[in-house]
Amino acid sequence: MRLTAPPSARTGRRDTEGMAVASFVLGLVGLLVLNLVLGPLAIALAVIALRRGTPRRFRAYLGLGLGVADLVVLAVLASADGTASWSVWG
Repeated sequence: MRLTAPPSARTGRRDTEGMAVASFVLGLVGLLVLNLVLGPLAIALAVIALRRGTPRRFRAYLGLGLGVADLVVLAVLASADGTASWSVWG
């Protein structure tokens, strides 16, 4: 007697597709706000999706690149202004 449903092979594949898309979106949004938080999240999701063999490899690579770009933007802003935030008022 089986109490649980048999594992589905499609579930894991769809999870990695979602991780690749989430990585891309977080990296893109991270260029504008919360670079310090969203950049590493985008990198982590992209690496996990790539290691699990996502069919959306290009989107995962874009998320990885955008996550790194988030951290680069943060470093440039911090070194240029001496802070880790945007200064609108001067």
